[in-house]
Amino acid sequence: MNWESILPNVFAGVAPHAAEAPMDPPMDNAVFAGFYQRSARPLWAYLARTSGDPALADDLMQESFVRFLCASHPVSLQAEGEVAGRRYLFRIATNLLRDHWRRPQSASIEEIPEEFLAATASSAQSDSQAVLGPALAQLRPRDRQLLWLAHAEGYSHREIAEITGLASASIRLLLFRARHKIAKLLREQSSLPGRQA
Repeated sequence: MNWESILPNVFAGVAPHAAEAPMDPPMDNAVFAGFYQRSARPLWAYLARTSGDPALADDLMQESFVRFLCASHPVSLQAEGEVAGRRYLFRIATNLLRDHWRRPQSASIEEIPEEFLAATASSAQSDSQAVLGPALAQLRPRDRQLLWLAHAEGYSHREIAEITGLASASIRLLLFRARHKIAKLLREQSSLPGRQA
């Protein structure tokens, strides 16, 4: 796919003064394609686990990459490195997720047939997801977000603060609380009848 081909569609609604501003040269297709291949799956997993909605994760992931490409001051993958680029991409995705949560929702989960949800959940879950999934679903989105960034992505406290926009000093405490909550939920799950500890 030629990534430059999507840019005219993105800039179609841009105000004339913004379109006339000098732009940085477009990112090399091969560099971006490699970045996309290495970053798309972890970004989607982060969005899906944080939001609890795979379809929303699909939409937000694509929007994140479009905004990454169209940023007025893009992170140069060659100059600043892929790690900085990925952090910037996760920050874009985090902001899009926040915007989604702030918007009033037009559709309700009650409109989706229960059989569809059960079939999707059972076919998509592995053993670890079957254990962690229900516990993660009970956490607040911010707790899921912090746990995912720290444990699935391996980001440091400073990097998590940069991605989420939270104060760097508060990340340790917030992560401690999120870990405590999920540990408690997992203990409760294992003590339910029919579950082996």
